Amino acid sequence: MTTVTTRPAGGATTAGPAPRAPFAGLTVLLRFALRRDRVRLPVWLAALLLATVATADSYTALYDSPEDRATAARTMATPAALAMTGPRRFLEDYTHGAMLSHEMIGFMGVLTGLMSVLIVTRHTRAEEETGRAELIRSAVVGRHAQLAAALCLAVLANLALALLLAAGLAGLGIASVDPAGALTYGSAHAAAGLVFAGVAAVTAQITSSTRGASGLALGVIGAAYVLRAAGDSGGDDALSWASPIGWAQRSYPFVDDRWWPLLLCLGAAAACAAAGFLLSVRRDVGAGLRPVRPGRATATRALTTPFGLALRLQRGLLAGFGAGLFVMGAMYGSIIGDIEDMLGGVEQIQQALAEIGGATLAESFASMVMVVMAVVSMVHVVMATLRARAEETGGRAEALLTTGLSRTAWLGGHLAVALLGAVVTQLLAGLGFGLAAAATTGDTAMTGDLIAAALVHVPALWVAAGVALVLVGRWPRAAALAWAVPLYAFAVGYLGEILRFPEWTNDISPLGHVPELPAAPMAWTPPLVLTLVAVVLCVTGLAGFRRRDVETK
Repeated sequence: MTTVTTRPAGGATTAGPAPRAPFAGLTVLLRFALRRDRVRLPVWLAALLLATVATADSYTALYDSPEDRATAARTMATPAALAMTGPRRFLEDYTHGAMLSHEMIGFMGVLTGLMSVLIVTRHTRAEEETGRAELIRSAVVGRHAQLAAALCLAVLANLALALLLAAGLAGLGIASVDPAGALTYGSAHAAAGLVFAGVAAVTAQITSSTRGASGLALGVIGAAYVLRAAGDSGGDDALSWASPIGWAQRSYPFVDDRWWPLLLCLGAAAACAAAGFLLSVRRDVGAGLRPVRPGRATATRALTTPFGLALRLQRGLLAGFGAGLFVMGAMYGSIIGDIEDMLGGVEQIQQALAEIGGATLAESFASMVMVVMAVVSMVHVVMATLRARAEETGGRAEALLTTGLSRTAWLGGHLAVALLGAVVTQLLAGLGFGLAAAATTGDTAMTGDLIAAALVHVPALWVAAGVALVLVGRWPRAAALAWAVPLYAFAVGYLGEILRFPEWTNDISPLGHVPELPAAPMAWTPPLVLTLVAVVLCVTGLAGFRRRDVETK
């Protein structure tokens, strides 16, 4: 065999193109990622900032005296309360800043981790799954540039969040006493988010699907939260120190303002990112390190139906939300026996709960908590409905619709999974809440009451599915607007009572018309009307999908 070389003018001999630098094209890809997320990232940052600022503002109003804060500290010292919040060290000097850090860093760490995971998987594994990464790498782009751009974007998002949180708390006056505390508070969130961004960089190399990579990373977030909760509630610091969320909490903003635990987060993030780069060169583009498990030689009868196929595609999502809501309900139920001591001395919360009604403070609290769990279920419902749009844009719907499968049957299969998922997730949420509440209070009747209180929210969740289906069927490019329904429902349903939103704001939300069981008696008219509205929306969405063009590849 003869090697052919070329001799350009000047006498130099070349044998092919020069090797590309590993990070060639990083700047261009980062600008492109910022351009793609110009709406998504500001929404994430605004939501996290609003949740923190609104909570901090409510604390300054609800616990305005040292006596109120001392009472709150005593009630938060139970194992169940510590599992939901954070380490006992915060309770020693329960200022407004310490209260915010104690009760919010663990919860916000999960949300910050979720934001970081979705950023990384969206710009790495999703690009490979759709085939765009292969086209990009055919240009002058280094083999590490795409992952590096995703991680850089996650770093920028977390740094922006840290600065916004610090500035937001300074604007409320909490930082005026301890400016370093506000900066530590914001940095703790950013540090936890960076760890999970690094975790996503690894999981994106393991599996060949975006859902699989995100699911593995979210599993790590869940494990980190459980380890932290178990360690804080049981007094075992070893478990808490095994969790990145525990590291962030042990920076103790507004108490000690320690920076060295955040260095652990940065070290773990750097190690995970380095592992992601090393693993990325050990696989082919589009493939994962974990081989895809071969399927059965013949499909089951269930997979030959639209509903069976949609359920198979979404069973992991449904199982994850169901398990999470069961645990969430059990955590709330574990503290309901102490709710009189925890909230009995807070006048503003008593007034908010009194407006809900109920013979006891526990019943009013349960009604408020049901709204939170219903919003989480609504997130699943919207995700399940929008999965049809993802299948369409991925080109998989086109292949199915070229067969004898009708458009209505295909889209109806995904809709049925969303509607059934609302029932399953609410049932599990009510069951976990009821079992834990019955064990705490000794009242076995609470199990059935709380399951009924959870299930009565199902028609409102169906309305959210209907809104998403109308957008998918008639205005597919605006399908992402379906997320406005759960976001608005959470803002007015949970924060509205405490922050005294006008009554009309609650009437716009589907959850605003749900009977507030167990605090109020059952009223059948609102659920029936909500069901009728959901039916109209679903029919409208299905009809719109039949009349529009299907996106093809």
